[in-house]
Amino acid sequence: MEHPENNEEYAGLTVNKGVVQPPQVNPYLKPKKRKKLMSAGEYVEGILKGDVTILSRAVTLVESLAEEHQKVAQEVIEKCLPYAGNSLRIGITGVPGAGKSTSIDVFGLHVLKQGGKLAVLAIDPSSERTKGSILGDKTRMEKLALNPKAFIRPSPSAGSLGGVARKTRETIVLCEAAGYNNIFVETVGVGQSEIAVHSMVDFFLLIQLAGTGDELQGIKRGIMEMADGIVINKADGDNIDRAMLAKAQFQSALHLFPPTTSGWMPEVLTYSGYYELGIKEVWDMIYRYFDYVKGNGFFESRRMEQEKYWMYETIDEQLKENFYRDEEIQAMLKLKKQNVLENRQSSFVAAHDVLKYYFAKMGLKK
Repeated sequence: MEHPENNEEYAGLTVNKGVVQPPQVNPYLKPKKRKKLMSAGEYVEGILKGDVTILSRAVTLVESLAEEHQKVAQEVIEKCLPYAGNSLRIGITGVPGAGKSTSIDVFGLHVLKQGGKLAVLAIDPSSERTKGSILGDKTRMEKLALNPKAFIRPSPSAGSLGGVARKTRETIVLCEAAGYNNIFVETVGVGQSEIAVHSMVDFFLLIQLAGTGDELQGIKRGIMEMADGIVINKADGDNIDRAMLAKAQFQSALHLFPPTTSGWMPEVLTYSGYYELGIKEVWDMIYRYFDYVKGNGFFESRRMEQEKYWMYETIDEQLKENFYRDEEIQAMLKLKKQNVLENRQSSFVAAHDVLKYYFAKMGLKK
């Protein structure tokens, strides 16, 4: 393009060269050194000493998908197992907006007043499109986040609930080995997450709301049968009467269900997480439950059932992972998917062909 300033009639015009743009990368910025992967023994030593930094790094290792990290992580978990198992594991669930994080903040402070340490493992829902998570649980647990005896660890569900549930289960072992004698596991609050969390805790607390327009929406058979205790949040101000009505409805609903395997009759209480009302009563109920199930032997039998459950879950996950990582299977799936989309094969026949090929490859008979 022709520049008019270079024309002779503008001979007296002086054109500045302009300002030199600074480099986009800070020249004074030193490249960050990658942390050296510690040995399993070093991780275990730090965890047993209660070193929060090493515990956090060990949890990151457990969550990593890298094969070399997983090998070290499993060795760390194996070595921590003898020091685990001596905590109260409490699962906390409820619909979005029920006040789970606010409640955990005040519940946690109440528990810490009794002595010991608390670990909060929160499963954060991930975007289905970007797979990203906000991981903002610490911002909603302002008081607990500042307490040196509390360890808060949000984990992204990343679209794989089974994967994050197994990793949460393993994180519990690490936290217990680090001396945390109270473990809270907060669920996403939707779908199958309650089932996964129920299979790794000793007490399952369901947080409900009153005055939301449809009280019966909260009375779902599946989740009600899993709950060991039901608490109705936001029982304050003008909402107290509605909370008491909801309490009566839930108590009536519980009587329609068959007896629990523990023999414990779930209790229904009201409280206010925001105003910190009724918190002691909720925890008195939880401690009554533990006294009851430890007295009749259900506490130990439930934990043994959970160990068996996670063994089978891990087998299922490893088989699935082995199947989908196979390069020949990946190529065959691509071809079969095209056949299904173009109506040349049904979904069931395509799946049967892929599995038949896989079983033959593994030397198995279907």
